[in-house]
Amino acid sequence: MSEHAYFPPEEPPRILYADHEILVVDKQSGLLSVPGKGAHKADCLIERLRGAYPQVLLVHRLDADTSGVMVFALTPHAQRHLGLQFENRQTKKHYLARLWGHLVPKAGRVDLPLCVDWPNRPRQHVNYEMGKPAQTDWKVLRHDPDGTTRVRLTPLTGRSHQLRVHMLSLGHPILGDPFYAEGPARDYPRLMLHAESLRLRHPDGGHHMTFSAPRPF
Repeated sequence: MSEHAYFPPEEPPRILYADHEILVVDKQSGLLSVPGKGAHKADCLIERLRGAYPQVLLVHRLDADTSGVMVFALTPHAQRHLGLQFENRQTKKHYLARLWGHLVPKAGRVDLPLCVDWPNRPRQHVNYEMGKPAQTDWKVLRHDPDGTTRVRLTPLTGRSHQLRVHMLSLGHPILGDPFYAEGPARDYPRLMLHAESLRLRHPDGGHHMTFSAPRPF
């Protein structure tokens, strides 16, 4: 999705799992998680889900440009239970991304505080005075022949645009990023960032469950 236009995909959401407490969905790239500002941004994932699940409740969000696993609550109890897991960093999230250039070494951690870049909202930036702590672990999966790198990213915190800004800080922006990539790195049909898996405790009983969505790129 570009910075200004909004043309959400037409296909319906892909349901990965549903029971009496939770609903897990593979969100498409280009679709807002919740309504944006203005009537033209009313179409979003949670509104599309309301037809079949009128009781659906928000737990967390993915950027419109990001695809992959999202969990929703179907009861107020589940919303509280899952919300605390995210707040207390008890969930485990893995993302797949394609980056500009060849990232070395094979693995590492970015530990840079982030906050909103007010003159350029919704962009975020590294700010040692005002930023909130943010950490991302990364692991190279492979270097592709076209000069790009495939990585698995594990956010240890959940700041807005965290993965995008942290990869930019390494000099390797995520391909197709309308906010942070420039030149050829931006010239891709979508943001190459996908929420591959999410591990959480079920609100009814507390047993661990892991949900995955196949990568679309």
